[in-house]
Amino acid sequence: MRLKTIQIVAGLGSAIAFVLAFMAAGALMASLVFALIGAGLLAWVLYGVSRVVFARQRANEALPDDGRRPLPPTTT
Repeated sequence: MRLKTIQIVAGLGSAIAFVLAFMAAGALMASLVFALIGAGLLAWVLYGVSRVVFARQRANEALPDDGRRPLPPTTT
């Protein structure tokens, strides 16, 4: 049986569609991995910043009511 031109064109079109589908799936997986890495790094930065802010807040709560820091003890 001899293939007609339309069948060859349809076969090539479907091959191109499959290649594009696999490329899109690969791009989706790559972008998902990079999005997860970015979200993890953002969470790490936010955790570090919030830890510093809350540590300062706890240190300020330990101050006397007038807001002055106590002087360090003197050595004689």
